[in-house]
Amino acid sequence: MSQPAPTAPQLSDPNVKLVIGAVVATLLLASLGQTIITTALPIIVADLGGIEHISWAITGYLLAATVAAPVFGKLGDMYGRKLMLQSGIGIFLAGSVLAAMSVDLNMLVFCRFVQGIGGGGLIVTAMAAIGDVLPPRERGKAQGFLGAAFGLSTVVGPLLGGLIVESLSWRWLFFVNIPVGIAAFAVIAIAFESRTKSHKRKIDYAGAALLTTALSALVIYTSVGGTILPWFAPEALVLPVIGAVALVAFLMVEQRAAEPILPLYLFRNNAFLVSNAVGFIVGTAMFGTITYMPSYLLIVQGFAPTQAGLALLPMMIGLIGSSTLSGIFIARTGRYKALPIISTAILAVGALLLGTLGVDTPFPLVMFYMLLVGLGIGPVMSVGVTAIQNAVPHTVLGVATASAQMFRQIGGSLGVAVLGAIFANRLAFETAAIGHPEGTAGFNAAALAAMPAPEQFDMLQAYTSALHPIYWVAAAAAAVASIIGWFLIEIPLSDRKPAPAMDADAEPQAAE
Repeated sequence: MSQPAPTAPQLSDPNVKLVIGAVVATLLLASLGQTIITTALPIIVADLGGIEHISWAITGYLLAATVAAPVFGKLGDMYGRKLMLQSGIGIFLAGSVLAAMSVDLNMLVFCRFVQGIGGGGLIVTAMAAIGDVLPPRERGKAQGFLGAAFGLSTVVGPLLGGLIVESLSWRWLFFVNIPVGIAAFAVIAIAFESRTKSHKRKIDYAGAALLTTALSALVIYTSVGGTILPWFAPEALVLPVIGAVALVAFLMVEQRAAEPILPLYLFRNNAFLVSNAVGFIVGTAMFGTITYMPSYLLIVQGFAPTQAGLALLPMMIGLIGSSTLSGIFIARTGRYKALPIISTAILAVGALLLGTLGVDTPFPLVMFYMLLVGLGIGPVMSVGVTAIQNAVPHTVLGVATASAQMFRQIGGSLGVAVLGAIFANRLAFETAAIGHPEGTAGFNAAALAAMPAPEQFDMLQAYTSALHPIYWVAAAAAAVASIIGWFLIEIPLSDRKPAPAMDADAEPQAAE
């Protein structure tokens, strides 16, 4: 006689609330780690020196988080989310303590890399943990909360970093993680159940090493290309060659691995393929859009750094609002296909409008454009993860979830690099067109203030004109993402309780 189906857990259940609270706390800890030091970089450089390598304090974290995502995702499938969350917190806190004690910039960059390993692992494991405790229909709402946490960290991180640096010291940017991390560790110990089954597993060391090499080569190339080295310099081109060779070797290894770090059959899964394609493209558009807006507010609108950070609030409000509302919509209707189509279309409109910015564009209009961008970005990540988790077997839930973060980060890295190159070339062209002798070197507060009003206006006009192609490309990318969204096959979201974690040795059954 068949047993009655267990009651599906809900977000209102006390135990589930505790788990979600722990997950959101760890996600905020990890995502704030990526953004909190941005406003403090000049002060850190003044203390430690090494201005020529300062960008690696951010790039190192991004690189480590990208390569850690699939590894932590797979290990979470094999050994449980609790162990991986606590391991991620431990690594993150170790990196934080060492970073706070850095004696030079090289040490800081290394410690940021360690932080990024823990942070990247926390982000993907937190998102995967939602799939362990909630039925598919309820996951959308929870993933919406996680998307809101991401949006919050984008704006709050730089502001919080500025306040800490002004009030205390840049070293407290890292020390402040300790009490938060310890509290999250303790809550996870209470809220999460440990894996009771213990048997020997086959870790795909070769696959993990090759995938890490391929991702590292790509991220480093996009970071050094066009800045430290010319894009087509032989020293720079070595990196994509290494990445391509590692990728081919990875594909060969994964076909034979007993427990592949990233099962190749997932790429035949419609939800996996479409959602990650949309996430990759939106990552390109999102990071490109966000990266250059503060500079427009500082240089053209004349904002102070703190004001420029606050000016991003409309985007954060749009992102948090649309992410949360999309989760509620999914929970009530069980439908999700239309959300990435509509949201990316809104993102395309917002980016296209940003491509019309001028020297005298009213600030309320700028805020409205940024609101549209936030509304467009918000649902993509949470809906993508929900669709993927709903379409893959539970045995690969972690690594499939990690793919969403991995592809978005790769898209962001490429977006910042490619759009940055477009901006630099266009800015050089615009300043040459107005015959300014200092070229792009004229864009600093002192130089602009010393210029006569007509010349200053021409320089600011050149700057805004150089920004336009960035937003045109971002708008085109978002439009392509909206078209790709139509190819998503919507699988009904179940109200059933998640199946218990199966052995990874079991034969996977990919959803069609």
